[in-house]
Amino acid sequence: MTNNIKLFTGTSSRILAERIADEYYQKLGDLTVAKFSDGEIQPVINESVRGDMLFFIQSTFAPSDNLMELLLMIDAAKRASAGYITAVIPFFGYARQDRKDKPRVPIAAKLIANLLQAAGANRIMTMDLHADQIQGFFDIPVDHLKSEPIFIQYLENSNIDNLLFASPDVGGVKRARNFSRILDKDFVTCSKYRKKANEIAEMNVIGDVEGFNVVLVDDMVDTAGTLCKAAEVIMAKGAKSVRALCTHAVLSGKAYENIEKSQLTELVVCDTIPLKEQTPKIKVVSTAKLFARALRNTHEHRSISAMFGGE
Repeated sequence: MTNNIKLFTGTSSRILAERIADEYYQKLGDLTVAKFSDGEIQPVINESVRGDMLFFIQSTFAPSDNLMELLLMIDAAKRASAGYITAVIPFFGYARQDRKDKPRVPIAAKLIANLLQAAGANRIMTMDLHADQIQGFFDIPVDHLKSEPIFIQYLENSNIDNLLFASPDVGGVKRARNFSRILDKDFVTCSKYRKKANEIAEMNVIGDVEGFNVVLVDDMVDTAGTLCKAAEVIMAKGAKSVRALCTHAVLSGKAYENIEKSQLTELVVCDTIPLKEQTPKIKVVSTAKLFARALRNTHEHRSISAMFGGE
């Protein structure tokens, strides 16, 4: 494998990519993205990449142009005889469509995996997939980074007493349990019932929260309906405060308004998706140092799982 490393970014993750490059002590490669009047995209790599080890940093949140841009960058690099191509996707879009939960629907996450491989990616690096099994959709290596070290450092620096972790739904129990295990705290679970997507009909708390400062843990926050409802129910059960840690700040629809009106003390998110608005309740922690370290470990053929206590 080549020792010549180059980092590139598209338009959706430029700020994060610049931070990663700074942590890696390297400038971003020279790449421009042209957009024709009809909306077509054409990335152009303005330097030789023949035989090089390339990292393309691009989150694939909406609109789908971000995904298309990444695919075209990878294709351009493959056709320019790059030695090894890693798609660094801090937020992996369409991850919630990971199975057929009703008839005649796509498994979009699998389709995206096929597209990335067909474009020419040799490796995928991402963070906090909505479902771990998405790694199995790929026939190439997948480095699945975790945001836990970043959030744990934030909590330790915040010196919050009487901590209790909570999952906003049954699907997130594993995440809440991991936080509780690392910090030796208890955790509870919220059980919710939906009438339809993004609309909660009923929610209950399974466990005692009275007198605790509760920390909700989730992989992403979209409309924030679940988090806000969970905070309301938990406070009604006697908690001292409720805050939330969510890796990916999708924040669509009335999310910002919902968060401002909610009983959440704060919402802490990573910079895998840039915020559309600034609000006092939302705090951003950076993933740049973690990604830079993962990139270096990949280059030097060292373990990624060791970064998270895996070895």
